[in-house]
Amino acid sequence: MPNEKILAVDDDEDIRELVKYNLAKDGFRVRCVASGEQAITEALDFIPDLVLLDLMLPGLDGLDVCRQLKNNPKTNHIPIIMLTAKGEDSDVVAGLELGADDYITKPFSPRVLLARTKAVLRRLRKEQPQDNTVVQVHDVVINPARHEVLVSGSSVELTASEFRIVHFLARRPGWVFSREQIIDAVKGQDYPVTERSVDVQIVGLRKKLGDAGRLIETVRGVGYRFKE
Repeated sequence: MPNEKILAVDDDEDIRELVKYNLAKDGFRVRCVASGEQAITEALDFIPDLVLLDLMLPGLDGLDVCRQLKNNPKTNHIPIIMLTAKGEDSDVVAGLELGADDYITKPFSPRVLLARTKAVLRRLRKEQPQDNTVVQVHDVVINPARHEVLVSGSSVELTASEFRIVHFLARRPGWVFSREQIIDAVKGQDYPVTERSVDVQIVGLRKKLGDAGRLIETVRGVGYRFKE
């Protein structure tokens, strides 16, 4: 993977040096910054192929940086790996909801960091064009091209992760999918999301869908399906 560009954002100088040394040794072009504000500026100037982003930053924190990058059409395509000491489910879910592509907790192995970085970039290159076929099951209409979900004609606001989950399930109504299959489908294989995180997102998705939330059925001991 020669010459791919990495932006590392961390307020710890030792971490920045560790990341830069190990990734540069493997052929990546690495730039490092110490604050969220610098991250935004550098991302727009450097347009990296991937961002390694600490959550706990002075001033603009990592979640705000992630939000701004994903809301900017110039940077919303850039994959983000959260690199942080915060590892609770709630922190994982918060990062995923904002569009993070991977999540590595500190302390970390440089070899694991390198492997995860390569895996995210590899998945990005292998991604197939999105299926933009409109899906309708019962009163639920899902339009991938417009990133829109309608229930009985009314629009439902969903996060990116929630949209991918309901789209994945609704394309094959009646099929039962394990939590692991759901994770692989919406984020790619080897994505470090706990099964509990999937459950949390399903609960939120059902609430937002209202009465149509009952269409997402729990299959005890297996996973979930969208009712035929």
